Amino acid sequence: MPQYAVLIYSPAPADPMEITPEYLELLDRYPAQVEELGGKIVTGYALQPSTTARSVRRSGVTDGPFAEAKEVVAGFFILEAPDMDVALQIAKLNPATRDGGVELRPLFIPPDE
Repeated sequence: MPQYAVLIYSPAPADPMEITPEYLELLDRYPAQVEELGGKIVTGYALQPSTTARSVRRSGVTDGPFAEAKEVVAGFFILEAPDMDVALQIAKLNPATRDGGVELRPLFIPPDE
């Protein structure tokens, strides 16, 4: 089954320790919703707040994420879904779409040699 990276965007600094009980309840229900649509969450991770990020460039290392933004990547998960249409339906149900958003990208599969 095709796999997709789902990048979760939340208002900066996206501190996972500040998640409300209401939001946690929505997150708890999300895997069942994913399965109802024929998908599966393979693995997922929340990230530490954007204030802990370090950006590495040719010119050196700086504190913070690459770009100043109102929203930052707060976490990600790998989703298996039959196709992009189902993956989009699943992404639309993610609680992060309430005050942030999600980015859905197919994982790259190298062509056979």
